[in-house]
Amino acid sequence: MTTTTNKKDYDVIVVGGGAAGLGVSIALSHAGIEDFIVLERHVVGASFALWPAETRFITPSFPTNSTGMLDLNSIAIGVSPAYSLEVEHPTGPEYALHLQGVASYFQLPIQENTEVKRVTKIGDEFVVDTTDDTLRAKHVIWAAGEFQYPRLNGFDGIELCRHTATIASYQKLEGDDFLIVGGYESGVDAAYHLSKRGKRVRVFDKDCPWKEESSDPSIALSTYSVERMRKQWFKDNVELYPNTPIRSVVKLDDLYEVTTHDGKKFQSPVPPLMAGGFDGSHKLVADLFEKRDDGFPLLSEDDESTIVPGMFLCGPTVRHQNHVFCFIYKFRQRFAVVAKTIATSLGLPAEELEKYRMWGMYLDDLSCCGEECVC
Repeated sequence: MTTTTNKKDYDVIVVGGGAAGLGVSIALSHAGIEDFIVLERHVVGASFALWPAETRFITPSFPTNSTGMLDLNSIAIGVSPAYSLEVEHPTGPEYALHLQGVASYFQLPIQENTEVKRVTKIGDEFVVDTTDDTLRAKHVIWAAGEFQYPRLNGFDGIELCRHTATIASYQKLEGDDFLIVGGYESGVDAAYHLSKRGKRVRVFDKDCPWKEESSDPSIALSTYSVERMRKQWFKDNVELYPNTPIRSVVKLDDLYEVTTHDGKKFQSPVPPLMAGGFDGSHKLVADLFEKRDDGFPLLSEDDESTIVPGMFLCGPTVRHQNHVFCFIYKFRQRFAVVAKTIATSLGLPAEELEKYRMWGMYLDDLSCCGEECVC
């Protein structure tokens, strides 16, 4: 998958070889842009490959109709994990294989095992320093994702917890009594797999996502998760504590003690599991963007930095007003927006991107949730 080249200067450098990075790269190709490279810190799809073995996509993969509108987890027109994997809810490793196949099919110029250390705008070009080299480009698209950057702040003693992003398999976790901080998708997923093994599980959430009256999985649990919560073993073994924010976690001899904001204390011999989301990689380039009130990068209508022209953001951290693009089927509609903007700046007509127009119109009704995302 790695592209070996002595080239140092590009029209575009894409940082990240996951769903966002590959999807926007395919859009660049469709826009007629050939002089670009994708830099991936590990290998294509690495973030998905690191998911817990039992975790699956909550959004289903299936072809929806015969006019080209493929499943919710596809990143490009004409490709679908429903076809390549023949699985409705892929695991992370399965989806990583799908992404690798897509990258190969579209012959994307990817340089793996390349960690970007710094992005700097000097004059009219960007200087991208990696662990091994220095590259230059007219435009940079930051698409490094978020799964490899778990949130490790929020209350005292959070370092005593184990983030769900660091768990290889729930099947292999030792212990019989688990405390889970966070009741959104990751928390319910962990509770489901642990309760299926007969483990006692207590789940704490500052809100009540399992009762949220919304069809948008950015703010309420997906149907897939709600369905699994109806399993008898979940009902028998899982206790839910809504509207219960955590104040602190401490270690007391052989026990971990979780204290809520209202003073209630819960103990377990097993380190609490943290399912409170991710900080995201966008903080690594925070100096190149203005900041919104919620801490996310402020973007132009073309997903470009408002203070550093030529710097674009792509992926689950994209925000526009109250609209959240935290799922693949949401942020993929922004691929053509970014690609067309860059193509126009390079003097290219980007005629082939017209095929994305209908795709985007179809997705408009799916993409905006009107609330802050808690995923």
